[in-house]
Amino acid sequence: MANHIFILATVMLLAGIFGGLVNFYLYGDKDPDSASLPRFLVVGVGASFLVPVVLDMVNSELVLESQGDPSQLLIFTGFCLVSALLSRFVIDNMSDRILNEANVARQRSEEVEQDLRIIQNELLPLIDTETEKDMSGYDPQMANVSEELDTTSTQILKILSNGRYIFRSLAGVCRECNQEESTVLKTLHVLTTRSLAGKVSGKNGVRWHITEKGRRVLENSL
Repeated sequence: MANHIFILATVMLLAGIFGGLVNFYLYGDKDPDSASLPRFLVVGVGASFLVPVVLDMVNSELVLESQGDPSQLLIFTGFCLVSALLSRFVIDNMSDRILNEANVARQRSEEVEQDLRIIQNELLPLIDTETEKDMSGYDPQMANVSEELDTTSTQILKILSNGRYIFRSLAGVCRECNQEESTVLKTLHVLTTRSLAGKVSGKNGVRWHITEKGRRVLENSL
């Protein structure tokens, strides 16, 4: 048995070297690196020594059958040579496949990250709304801000605060306050700039909501 293993190892080594040399003469001109020949040889030998593993994975008895049977040993030698010859092709295909899968995974990761960012922007107003703040006493700064608000701004803040939906569309706000779209849009931009209102962009488009600061200002104005 030991002699048979030695014979198989010799066959795999010679087949790997021969396959590496063939690949070098076929593809060496595309790889001007001085270390290309040793690399071809190492890859060929490595691919050749993987043949017993592949045969075992497919439940083949060729390794055992080749003991004392020259025809089976010749077939085993052919497998090793084919594996060595195809080593560059297999490795190149695997590299391309791994690179493609990495690109797809990165693209999916970016899409998931973008979706999570959108969800986070949509959840923050909900969290602020449902979280009780420690607000004790009278806040003169909020009172000053509320005094600076005009009638339209106060009306829109009330709509954002007391409406059925937390995230309001521009059309819905216009309909409820009975104002022109340009006026409402301008007021919403002013409220957003002053952090009294906020907007999020989701799959349904831009939606507006009142912020915690806006709620406090609205409470001080009442």
